[in-house]
Amino acid sequence: MMETQALDFPKINAVLRTNGTGEVTINGTSHAIEAADEAAVLSDALRIITETAAQLGRPVRVSTTDPDGQGLIIVSPEGVVSEAAPIKPTPRREQDPLPVTAAPTLETAKATTTAAPAPTPVSVPDDSPAEEVPAHPADAAPVTFSAAVTAAPAQGPAPAATAAAVEPATRRSLKDTSFLISAPVLQPATRGWRGVLSRLGFRMDPSPEELAEREDIRTVSQHWPGPRTIAVVNRKGGANKTPTVVMLSAILARYSGAATVAWDNNESQGTLGWRTEKGGHNNSVLDLIDSSQALLSPSAQAAEIAQFVHHQTSDKFDVLRSDENEEGDHEVTAEEVDIAHQVLTRYYRLIVMDSGNTARAANWRRMIHHTNQLVVPVTAIEDRAEAARLTLQTLESRGGHDAELARNAVVIVSESTDAKRSMSGDALKRAKDEARRIADGFTPHVRAVVRIPYDPALVNGPIRYDALQPATKRAWLAAAAAVAKGF
Repeated sequence: MMETQALDFPKINAVLRTNGTGEVTINGTSHAIEAADEAAVLSDALRIITETAAQLGRPVRVSTTDPDGQGLIIVSPEGVVSEAAPIKPTPRREQDPLPVTAAPTLETAKATTTAAPAPTPVSVPDDSPAEEVPAHPADAAPVTFSAAVTAAPAQGPAPAATAAAVEPATRRSLKDTSFLISAPVLQPATRGWRGVLSRLGFRMDPSPEELAEREDIRTVSQHWPGPRTIAVVNRKGGANKTPTVVMLSAILARYSGAATVAWDNNESQGTLGWRTEKGGHNNSVLDLIDSSQALLSPSAQAAEIAQFVHHQTSDKFDVLRSDENEEGDHEVTAEEVDIAHQVLTRYYRLIVMDSGNTARAANWRRMIHHTNQLVVPVTAIEDRAEAARLTLQTLESRGGHDAELARNAVVIVSESTDAKRSMSGDALKRAKDEARRIADGFTPHVRAVVRIPYDPALVNGPIRYDALQPATKRAWLAAAAAVAKGF
């Protein structure tokens, strides 16, 4: 019955070698096996095949190659193995079976009674060391897939009533069977030498590093129910807040495709507008607040927000600038933060907020009220790290929502300093060592700590994700994934 349920998909080939190695190939994906002995290789091969059958919820057919030749077996989700249409030659141990003792006939009985008695063995002293008898004789049967076939009673013509009574017990419900593979198909390697071989036609599994990168990409590509707000804070200037806002916004927007806005919530004039692309207008957060009633009206259309934000054409997110009027003296209030946040959550799924350096400011504290995930950037300078620690300590001392944000915070340590020039040699080594020390110090107190290598593309001028070095991109992807895990 089990054999009739097995299909030719997936195509599975299993090889068992006498040198303690084996291989299971499932739809072209190879799983090499090495073990202490042939029995362990057989066990590992059957485990891999059983897991595949369990994922499919039905038995699978397997083409086998072992010291006995080739054959076919059926493996059920429960690990039961049966032989199906064997094509291998009959093993020698089956061709020359051991004699089977039968009931003696009259002639054999007479022969037995007249035969001379067997001589009694005599023990002869031997001073030579006793020869150790091997546990497995040299001519022992090799380990093969047929050895794993579950023993079944001899089949013979059974009464029709008995067969009819047994069949309903072995038949499975269609509700419990599916032809869809629940587990995702592992894509072949695309990086390094494994990727080169895959492109040449030799399908290779990805390395652990590539699998980790794929998982980070999957994490930042999610869509969450309802908007999410990220606050990037450090009460000390020059702590890399603005580059952190730009990088997180770019990665989340690029991979998730969700509408993302970076908001400069500086109480007066921030620098986010200086480090990003400017649109065809000069509007800022104050203009958005002034037009909030129209933007929140039922008749407002999604495209109307474009006249207040500045789109980043390559990194796919928008920027809401702070007030850049040199003659102005307006400071954003808590009520205005509420209004702007209400407007932005109407038009965007992800809001990444830059902040000023005053944790006591009304707009800073109101930003924390709306925050879902706290991010604390730090550079490789001790006073920046101390300012970050005090920022977290202040939030923790307030209790409630603020304290929970501090405990769940992500600290991003950049291997850079305040120097507005490229770093190299001893300066770069010192920055790396200091960044490592700072990261180790924060690790016990927050949810995650990520280190970012120094990259000259982040020092001055507009920030573009594509301008970063590969190692920097990978580090920022890991940082964005750590942030997204907190949503």
